[in-house]
Amino acid sequence: MRLGILGGTFDPIHFGHLRIAEEVCEELQLAKVLLIPGALPPHKSRKFLTPFQDRLVMTRMAAQTSSVLEVLDLEGRRNGPSYSVETLREIHKLYEYSVELFFIIGMDAFLEINTWKEYKSLFHESNFVVIKRPGSSYKELGAFVLSLGIGFREGNNRSSFSIPSGNILIYKELTLMDISSTRIRDMAASGKSIRFLLPDSVREYIIEKGLYKINGHS
Repeated sequence: MRLGILGGTFDPIHFGHLRIAEEVCEELQLAKVLLIPGALPPHKSRKFLTPFQDRLVMTRMAAQTSSVLEVLDLEGRRNGPSYSVETLREIHKLYEYSVELFFIIGMDAFLEINTWKEYKSLFHESNFVVIKRPGSSYKELGAFVLSLGIGFREGNNRSSFSIPSGNILIYKELTLMDISSTRIRDMAASGKSIRFLLPDSVREYIIEKGLYKINGHS
């Protein structure tokens, strides 16, 4: 079974996240995409991070809009920082290693992957799907992966790389929506409408809980 993995703080999850998951699932013919909210992301400031349970609830609400999305709370059940390599290993154990994983990540985040815990091991645990961002290029990606010293080899179609572990890295250009969780938090905190930026169920939850008014976002 081929599964996509899309992690993030999802604070809050929005249509940009959902559209990426939907397109990758369809284009790579995945069985589903697992949405995994990060409990304590090591590369994010925790000062204003909305409680994990609220972010988990919002992600589950959003996932109800698609039959190919499933939410896992793995990182919320672990102590300490939420490291991706530990999450991937846990997913393999959960499915008894009978799955092929595709880790979905934006180009901006991927260019910092050499700062992640056991980053070289990540390429043994999963395939990677790197999403093109405005201003990024395949040439930039190629130079970076070669600098990692893992043994990437460029594919014939100039949109993928093979990895010695047998996994692959795929460079994808998808429908990108100019929506950010930061902007949504700022708008909610100032009382502006966030309609049409995220599912209505998530928007209503934010309003009901007053999340970004009481958690210090501004």
